[in-house]
Amino acid sequence: LVIIFILSWLFPIISFLIKISSSGSVLFKQKRSGLDNMEFTCYKFRSMSASNKAHTQQASKNDSRITFIGSFLRKSSLDEFPQFFNVLFGDMSIVGPRPERKFYIDQIAEIEPQYNQLTKVRPGITSWGQVKYGYAENVDQMLQRMKFDLLYLKNRSISLDVKIMLHTLLIVIKAEGK
Repeated sequence: LVIIFILSWLFPIISFLIKISSSGSVLFKQKRSGLDNMEFTCYKFRSMSASNKAHTQQASKNDSRITFIGSFLRKSSLDEFPQFFNVLFGDMSIVGPRPERKFYIDQIAEIEPQYNQLTKVRPGITSWGQVKYGYAENVDQMLQRMKFDLLYLKNRSISLDVKIMLHTLLIVIKAEGK
């Protein structure tokens, strides 16, 4: 709630920039699997042109669907800001493994069943895997990022969460997001 309050002045500015740069909704909504594989709606600022492909196809580094404003939002990680509402609703936490779509979870778990351990905790806006590996564009990369998230699960603590949040803050300040 504190983060939402502090950054609330950005919401209308980002919304305006998204609206004038491309048609479609300001928010991108997508079903993701959370704690105990319960499905929830994950919110983000829309960073790609509005199309059905945006909901079905995983974004890639040089994706032509990413808008000019969307590129800035992704690099600064401001596209993730609406996920603080997911935290407020209880669907997510600030730190925890990134939530994925069931479509990808099924593929990952078939290759590596221990992925299911990640569904035993609330997913997060940021994660050890996100900090150490970054954005995953496909199942193989998701499997690589999973290793860091499993390590996080085995070593969870408030001090590790603080460390992850500080690393995330540096990524945001340096605009090193993907």
